[in-house]
Amino acid sequence: LDCRHGGSFSKKPVKYDEMERVAAYRKVLKTWSRWVEKHVDPKRSTVFFMSVSPVHMQSEGWGKPDAIKCFSETQPAINYTKKLEVGTDWDLFSTAHHVTKAMKRVPVHFINITALSEIRKDAHTSVNTLRQGKLLTKEQKANPRKFADCIHWCLPGLPDTWNEFIYGHIVSSPQRRPVEPIENQPQR
Repeated sequence: LDCRHGGSFSKKPVKYDEMERVAAYRKVLKTWSRWVEKHVDPKRSTVFFMSVSPVHMQSEGWGKPDAIKCFSETQPAINYTKKLEVGTDWDLFSTAHHVTKAMKRVPVHFINITALSEIRKDAHTSVNTLRQGKLLTKEQKANPRKFADCIHWCLPGLPDTWNEFIYGHIVSSPQRRPVEPIENQPQR
């Protein structure tokens, strides 16, 4: 793949090798894990890694083939007897889980938000969203097949639950250190 300055800080043309998605993700995570292992002091810092967040673009995945993506969904996919097939790349999930668990010097708390988030087809912004910094017009809202945002999440909402998982890890950690009051901390 030959890119002329696209996405590169180089003034010269840069040649990029195409890679399979999971292999590229593994490479990125291994680079990240080496950096963490070298630069993070596990006595002073805690590292969290949140698993992949699913999207809800294909309503067939939760048994509604005639629905339009996540548009007009008001309930989670509960009491659904089949496996949800919302398009989550479980190979990416597995790759992240394996890389984080293989880290030796710095323990990484892997926060699994994926399965919980898969059932929350109702938690996306849908047509109540921004596009290019502006709220959707009435005409755009009337065309959810094109304009419904089933990738981003409503706030407050599901991301707050993810934060609760992190908070739970922090407060239940046996090696919690008391936080020094700000007035006792050295000036920077």
